[in-house]
Amino acid sequence: MSRMTVNGRPVQFDMDPQTPLLWALRDAANLTGTKYGCGVGDCGACMVLVDGAALRSCLVTIAEAEGRFITTIEGLSHDRSHPVQQALVAEQAIQCGFCTPGIAIAAAALLQKNSNPSEAEIREAIPNLCRCGVYPRLVKAIQRAGRVARRAETISAAPAPGIDARDAAAAVPAMRALPQEGDEE
Repeated sequence: MSRMTVNGRPVQFDMDPQTPLLWALRDAANLTGTKYGCGVGDCGACMVLVDGAALRSCLVTIAEAEGRFITTIEGLSHDRSHPVQQALVAEQAIQCGFCTPGIAIAAAALLQKNSNPSEAEIREAIPNLCRCGVYPRLVKAIQRAGRVARRAETISAAPAPGIDARDAAAAVPAMRALPQEGDEE
Protein backbone atom coordinates (compact mmCIF):
# COMPACT_ATOMS: atom_id res chain seq x y z
CA MET A 1 0.00 0.00 0.00
CA SER A 2 1.45 3.31 -1.09
CA ARG A 3 0.24 6.57 0.44
CA MET A 4 0.74 9.96 -1.13
CA THR A 5 -1.12 13.18 -1.71
CA VAL A 6 -2.62 13.50 -5.19
CA ASN A 7 -4.01 16.88 -6.18
CA GLY A 8 -4.19 17.93 -2.56
CA ARG A 9 -5.99 14.79 -1.40
CA PRO A 10 -4.36 12.01 0.66
CA VAL A 11 -4.76 8.66 -1.11
CA GLN A 12 -3.61 5.11 -0.66
CA PHE A 13 -3.02 2.86 -3.65
CA ASP A 14 -3.63 -0.82 -2.96
CA MET A 15 -1.43 -1.94 -5.84
CA ASP A 16 1.97 -3.53 -6.39
CA PRO A 17 4.54 -0.98 -5.13
CA GLN A 18 6.46 -1.32 -8.42
CA THR A 19 3.46 -0.09 -10.42
CA PRO A 20 4.41 3.00 -12.38
CA LEU A 21 2.76 6.12 -10.97
CA LEU A 22 1.29 6.72 -14.43
CA TRP A 23 -0.87 3.59 -14.21
CA ALA A 24 -1.93 4.23 -10.62
CA LEU A 25 -3.09 7.70 -11.62
CA ARG A 26 -4.83 6.60 -14.83
CA ASP A 27 -6.25 3.21 -13.84
CA ALA A 28 -6.83 3.48 -10.10
CA ALA A 29 -7.46 7.20 -9.62
CA ASN A 30 -9.18 7.73 -13.00
CA LEU A 31 -7.02 10.80 -13.60
CA THR A 32 -6.69 10.21 -17.31
CA GLY A 33 -5.26 13.62 -18.21
CA THR A 34 -1.82 12.12 -17.63
CA LYS A 35 -1.15 10.33 -20.90
CA TYR A 36 0.79 7.21 -21.83
CA GLY A 37 3.03 8.10 -24.74
CA CYS A 38 6.16 6.01 -25.06
CA GLY A 39 6.63 4.25 -21.71
CA VAL A 40 10.36 4.97 -21.62
CA GLY A 41 10.39 8.63 -20.59
CA ASP A 42 11.24 10.13 -23.96
CA CYS A 43 8.01 11.91 -24.93
CA GLY A 44 6.88 13.69 -21.73
CA ALA A 45 3.15 12.97 -22.22
CA CYS A 46 3.02 11.45 -18.72
CA MET A 47 4.57 14.45 -16.94
CA VAL A 48 3.28 15.20 -13.43
CA LEU A 49 4.56 17.39 -10.62
CA VAL A 50 6.19 15.42 -7.80
CA ASP A 51 6.90 17.75 -4.90
CA GLY A 52 6.84 20.59 -7.44
CA ALA A 53 9.28 19.03 -9.92
CA ALA A 54 8.11 17.94 -13.36
CA LEU A 55 8.77 14.19 -13.62
CA ARG A 56 7.77 11.50 -16.09
CA SER A 57 5.25 9.35 -14.22
CA CYS A 58 6.02 6.30 -16.39
CA LEU A 59 9.47 6.20 -14.75
CA VAL A 60 8.37 6.71 -11.11
CA THR A 61 6.92 3.79 -9.13
CA ILE A 62 4.23 4.31 -6.54
CA ALA A 63 6.77 3.09 -3.96
CA GLU A 64 9.08 5.96 -5.00
CA ALA A 65 6.13 8.36 -4.76
CA GLU A 66 5.33 7.27 -1.21
CA GLY A 67 4.73 10.29 1.03
CA ARG A 68 5.15 12.78 -1.79
CA PHE A 69 2.84 15.44 -3.22
CA ILE A 70 1.68 14.65 -6.74
CA THR A 71 -0.07 17.17 -9.00
CA THR A 72 -1.63 16.03 -12.26
CA ILE A 73 -3.11 18.21 -14.98
CA GLU A 74 -6.47 17.82 -13.23
CA GLY A 75 -4.97 19.29 -10.07
CA LEU A 76 -3.14 22.20 -11.70
CA SER A 77 -6.35 24.20 -11.25
CA HIS A 78 -9.88 23.07 -10.52
CA ASP A 79 -11.35 25.31 -13.21
CA ARG A 80 -8.53 25.39 -15.80
CA SER A 81 -7.60 28.90 -14.76
CA HIS A 82 -3.88 28.26 -14.29
CA PRO A 83 -1.91 30.81 -16.37
CA VAL A 84 -0.33 28.03 -18.46
CA GLN A 85 -3.69 26.47 -19.29
CA GLN A 86 -5.13 29.87 -20.16
CA ALA A 87 -2.18 30.88 -22.32
CA LEU A 88 -2.05 27.58 -24.22
CA VAL A 89 -5.65 28.15 -25.29
CA ALA A 90 -5.24 31.88 -25.95
CA GLU A 91 -2.16 31.35 -28.13
CA GLN A 92 -3.73 28.38 -29.92
CA ALA A 93 -0.82 26.22 -28.85
CA ILE A 94 -2.96 23.09 -28.79
CA GLN A 95 -3.54 20.89 -31.82
CA CYS A 96 -4.69 17.34 -31.08
CA GLY A 97 -4.18 17.89 -27.34
CA PHE A 98 -2.58 14.53 -26.54
CA CYS A 99 0.75 15.99 -25.38
CA THR A 100 -0.78 19.15 -23.89
CA PRO A 101 -1.17 17.94 -20.28
CA GLY A 102 2.51 16.98 -20.06
CA ILE A 103 3.55 20.26 -21.65
CA ALA A 104 1.34 22.25 -19.27
CA ILE A 105 2.84 20.46 -16.27
CA ALA A 106 6.42 21.06 -17.45
CA ALA A 107 5.63 24.71 -18.18
CA ALA A 108 4.01 25.18 -14.76
CA ALA A 109 7.15 23.79 -13.09
CA LEU A 110 9.33 26.14 -15.14
CA LEU A 111 7.23 29.21 -14.33
CA GLN A 112 7.20 28.33 -10.64
CA LYS A 113 11.00 28.72 -10.70
CA ASN A 114 11.25 31.51 -13.29
CA SER A 115 8.23 33.55 -14.35
CA ASN A 116 10.19 35.34 -17.08
CA PRO A 117 12.04 32.60 -18.99
CA SER A 118 13.88 33.20 -22.23
CA GLU A 119 13.06 31.21 -25.36
CA ALA A 120 16.18 29.09 -24.76
CA GLU A 121 15.14 28.37 -21.16
CA ILE A 122 11.66 27.36 -22.33
CA ARG A 123 13.04 25.03 -25.00
CA GLU A 124 15.35 23.42 -22.43
CA ALA A 125 12.65 23.05 -19.76
CA ILE A 126 9.98 21.63 -22.08
CA PRO A 127 11.41 18.33 -23.35
CA ASN A 128 8.01 17.09 -24.50
CA LEU A 129 7.48 15.75 -28.00
CA CYS A 130 4.56 17.13 -30.00
CA ARG A 131 3.74 15.45 -33.29
CA CYS A 132 1.58 18.42 -34.31
CA GLY A 133 4.53 20.83 -34.10
CA VAL A 134 3.10 23.59 -31.89
CA TYR A 135 6.56 24.65 -30.73
CA PRO A 136 6.60 28.28 -31.99
CA ARG A 137 3.18 28.96 -30.43
CA LEU A 138 4.21 27.02 -27.35
CA VAL A 139 7.08 29.41 -26.64
CA LYS A 140 4.73 32.40 -27.02
CA ALA A 141 2.15 30.74 -24.77
CA ILE A 142 4.65 30.04 -21.99
CA GLN A 143 6.01 33.57 -22.18
CA ARG A 144 2.44 34.88 -21.99
CA ALA A 145 1.68 32.60 -19.03
CA GLY A 146 4.75 34.07 -17.32
CA ARG A 147 3.36 37.58 -17.83
CA VAL A 148 0.05 36.45 -16.36
CA ALA A 149 1.84 34.84 -13.41
CA ARG A 150 3.73 38.11 -12.83
CA ARG A 151 0.41 39.99 -13.09
CA ALA A 152 1.66 42.00 -16.05
CA GLU A 153 -1.19 40.70 -18.25
CA THR A 154 -4.54 38.97 -17.93
CA ILE A 155 -6.37 36.47 -20.09
CA SER A 156 -10.11 36.95 -20.03
CA ALA A 157 -11.77 33.56 -20.53
CA ALA A 158 -11.23 30.14 -19.02
CA PRO A 159 -12.29 26.91 -20.67
CA ALA A 160 -15.20 25.20 -18.95
CA PRO A 161 -14.15 23.07 -15.98
CA GLY A 162 -14.03 19.29 -16.28
CA ILE A 163 -14.74 16.55 -13.80
CA ASP A 164 -13.97 17.18 -10.14
CA ALA A 165 -11.07 15.03 -8.93
CA ARG A 166 -13.12 13.90 -5.90
CA ASP A 167 -15.85 12.63 -8.19
CA ALA A 168 -13.28 10.84 -10.35
CA ALA A 169 -12.01 8.79 -7.41
CA ALA A 170 -15.44 7.99 -5.95
CA ALA A 171 -15.91 4.50 -7.40
CA VAL A 172 -12.37 3.28 -8.01
CA PRO A 173 -11.67 -0.02 -6.18
CA ALA A 174 -7.86 0.20 -6.18
CA MET A 175 -7.72 3.63 -4.54
CA ARG A 176 -9.21 5.04 -1.36
CA ALA A 177 -9.49 8.72 -0.63
CA LEU A 178 -8.29 9.06 2.95
CA PRO A 179 -10.31 11.38 5.17
CA GLN A 180 -9.00 14.89 5.64
CA GLU A 181 -9.55 17.05 8.67
CA GLY A 182 -13.04 18.46 8.47
CA ASP A 183 -14.41 15.70 6.20
CA GLU A 184 -17.60 14.00 7.27
CA GLU A 185 -17.26 10.26 7.83
